Order: sequence, then structure tokens, then C-alpha cells
Amino acid sequence: MAVYTDISEDDLARFLTAYDAGTLLSYKGIAEGVENSNFLLHTTAGSFILTLYEKRVDRDDLPFFLGLMHHLAEKGLSCPLPLPRKDNALLGELSGRPAAIITFLEGMWLRKPAAKHCREVGRALAAMHVAGEGFALTRRNALSVDGWRPLWERSEARADEVEAGLQAEIGAELALLEDRWPMALPAGVIHADLFPDNVFFIGDRLSGLIDFYFACNDLLAYDVAVCLNAWCFEKDGSFNLTKGMALLAGYESIRPLSDAEAAALPVLSRGAALRFFLTRLYDWLMTPPGALVVKKDPLEYLRKLRFHRQVANAAEYGLSR
Repeated sequence: MAVYTDISEDDLARFLTAYDAGTLLSYKGIAEGVENSNFLLHTTAGSFILTLYEKRVDRDDLPFFLGLMHHLAEKGLSCPLPLPRKDNALLGELSGRPAAIITFLEGMWLRKPAAKHCREVGRALAAMHVAGEGFALTRRNALSVDGWRPLWERSEARADEVEAGLQAEIGAELALLEDRWPMALPAGVIHADLFPDNVFFIGDRLSGLIDFYFACNDLLAYDVAVCLNAWCFEKDGSFNLTKGMALLAGYESIRPLSDAEAAALPVLSRGAALRFFLTRLYDWLMTPPGALVVKKDPLEYLRKLRFHRQVANAAEYGLSR
């Protein structure tokens, strides 16, 4: 469920008068996503996405997110664009929330991506990394290695409710990653959340990337590790080497990884798995019963983390050198 704040037709119609977006014909909530309230708008000028930014999103970060989409589009990356108001501002307010209207991107996300789709995702991720060069604004990654311990401490005492022995296992894993985390790798703007539901396809053609609300500045190879976790495991928890080879080949066709990035990929992949395990664990334990939020199973990412512990080098992910 992704509608936390309801809006009335009258309030929305008044909100639209500040934009050159036509007259409202219809609107409906979008049930996907977890951070913000999203609505599909149909107006006499076309279709748009209305996003109301909820309390988990820092208003001070919004210029980074909205400006980044403009920057990437200007560099040729296919992504939605914030629609400016008549006063040229990109942000308004609706129902007590910061709000923006975003152009509608054609396509749909794939429930069962194949290796050919993973190759396209790798290419698009690398293209985004290259296009992000020169973007003037910066945003630190609050969910990188220095943010994991505070997040873990909010769930640690109850971790064994999810699986016996989890408190000790994750405590040891966190300490190891804090000690081994690479710092001197190429960095820039990363998406940080490029899961299948944030990539649109028309047939087998990738039509664009969406949802830049975790984007930040961090290690570029960490973004690759996020994608290996998100795209290259099957429903049974097994790693699909063919998909890994395709994703990495697609990425390197645009931006080859350095030797240091390749060597760090197993540790970065462990870290990416831990990051998503920790946020899922917190939501699993702390979301009150009856809340209109679909909780995601943290054990999915625990299984991925355990897989990455056994990986000796990037060749086991399919990197060809």
C-alpha cells in the first residue's frame, strides 16, 4: 500500500491550477512503493504521477532528487521529469505534504526478468553513473556502512524472534563489514534502490528508470552490488550465474569496473544484502498490526548474505576478465 495521505478532488483541482498540466479528468492511488503517497493523474494534457512526500523523506533532500532527474534527462538518460509550476518551482504542497508532479514514463516492470533484461539493467546503471558526473548537488548515503549499526541497534534485542541465533550472527557480520569496507573506490551519484519495480520495459526494451528517492553519493560499485542482489537471485534463493554474467557484461560495456572495484565486489555485495536485511528487519519487527504496509521478509536477504559469504571473487558473480 503506497497511499498514506488521502487527497480530495477539490484540493487536487486547486493544486493543479499552479501548473500547466491541463484540467483534471480522473485520479487514483498507486498501490506500489513504500515511502511516499503516489497517484496516477489523467488530465486534458495527458498522464502524470503525483507524489506526496511523507514524513520519512527529508524535505531538504527534495531539491537533490528532483534536480538529479533533470540532470540525468539532460544527459540522455530516460527517466521521469518533475513538472515545473507556473512560478518555475518544482515543489508545491498538498494535504499538508510537499508534493510534485512527475511526467509519466511508459512501460511496466518485469515480474520475471531474464538474463537479457539483466544485461539492459547493467547498461542503464552504468549509463546513469556516467550521466551523474557533474551534478552539482550532493547527498550522503544515510544507509551506507556508517548507518547500519544505529539501524541494527533498533532491532538487535528482538532479532532472535525472527530466527534463533540471529543477534549473534548479524552482530559479527556488521563488525566484519565495518572493518573491511572499502573506501578508496570510484564514487559518484548512485541510484541505491534499482530493484525490478524501479525499471520499466516495453517488451524487451528498457524504457527508463524511476524512483530516485534513495539516490545519493556513494561508491559506484556498491550500486552494482545492490543490483546483483536485486536481479540475479531466483525465488528459491539460488544465485543465477547467467543473469550475473549478463548484468556485469552490460555494465562493463558502458563503464568497465576497475581491478579494485572487481576485487571489492564480494564485500560490497555482502554489505548491500545486509543493508536491505536491516531495513526489512526493522519494518518486520516494528510495524504495528493492521498498518496498511506490506512487510517484506527479511530472511530473503539473510539467505543472500549467507551466499555472499562463500564467494571468493567477482568471477563467481559472472565477471569475465
